[in-house]
Amino acid sequence: MVLNDLALKIINEVRKLIHEDIIIINTDGIIIASTDSARTGTFHEGSLLAINQGKTFIITTEDEKRLKGVKAGINLPIFFQNEMVGVIGITGNPETISPFGEMLRRMTELLIRENYYTDQIDITQRSLETFVFDWIQLDEWDDSFLERSHMLHIDLTLGRQVIVFEWENKNNIPLDIRQIILDLTNKQNGELSIRWGNNRLLVLIVADKLSNRSQINKIVQGIQSFLQNRLNLPVSVGVGQTMPPKLLSKSYHQAIRSLKVSLKTKTIIFDEDLTIDLILQELSHDVKNTFLNRTIAPILAEQDLLLTIQEFIRQNQSLKMTASSLHIHINTLLYRLNKITELTKLNPRDIHDLCKIYIGISLLDDSTKRHLF
Repeated sequence: MVLNDLALKIINEVRKLIHEDIIIINTDGIIIASTDSARTGTFHEGSLLAINQGKTFIITTEDEKRLKGVKAGINLPIFFQNEMVGVIGITGNPETISPFGEMLRRMTELLIRENYYTDQIDITQRSLETFVFDWIQLDEWDDSFLERSHMLHIDLTLGRQVIVFEWENKNNIPLDIRQIILDLTNKQNGELSIRWGNNRLLVLIVADKLSNRSQINKIVQGIQSFLQNRLNLPVSVGVGQTMPPKLLSKSYHQAIRSLKVSLKTKTIIFDEDLTIDLILQELSHDVKNTFLNRTIAPILAEQDLLLTIQEFIRQNQSLKMTASSLHIHINTLLYRLNKITELTKLNPRDIHDLCKIYIGISLLDDSTKRHLF
């Protein structure tokens, strides 16, 4: 079965080294892959001789007349975990191709081993993903859950802190997330790293009484920097608070709501730092959309006005600093602020109206923009 799944890959890889016809044969003597597609599925009697003898079998032009389904060349048995799993055959003049034989056999066995261990890593990763998903979802731990924790060597007596990393989901960028997780795991000290969808990574840090905010931030920055270097993409980060094992879901949801803020601010966000966003994240889409329609909806299509009010808030209502930052004359700024008042019926220089505008801007995201009006 190992060989069946890999046969075509082996053919393609080996073909890069030599141009002769190559066949892969299973232990029943059936060709399961070949550079000559017409031979796939046919019986190869010479391979059975190589299997029975457990060594390389050379097929001559004379053998072509007496053995079924063969062509002159060499057949080399393939071993995996000390067990013969098949044969690789090379068609051609035995004297010409024999020097390649041992090299190709070793390469084939290496590909089989590499694929096997990759599969084992994938199985472990999928098991971890499923376990953590259940850990977050389950209200009670049953015997099956506890047994899986032992199999995966996860200590359920330790408090943990959930961190969620997210990057832009670009389909045209080939990402080997498995290798990234492996490399990241090797750099960490006991943290669990789990793929969470196509463009998220979940990291569970073990609570340590000696750890403080500065140390946690250093760990988070280190992982963020590692991911950004490997992905060549900006990475947003939401950090939940440390929770006892049975309240891991709480830390997870804290990390998710922190991540939503991080996607806007482009900075690492800790849940414990959330204030107004703590409230805004809990609002339903209907409430958000209704509020936006009653406040800043009229200026969402006016890019200059939207950028102006955002900068006005950022500059703490300073006309001089806002005009300077936007590289516009102060009279232009005053015109834009008056235009905002005209369209929204909210005066940016009135603290109560400005609060409404600020909340409206804070509520903006792609989903609310799509559902407006």
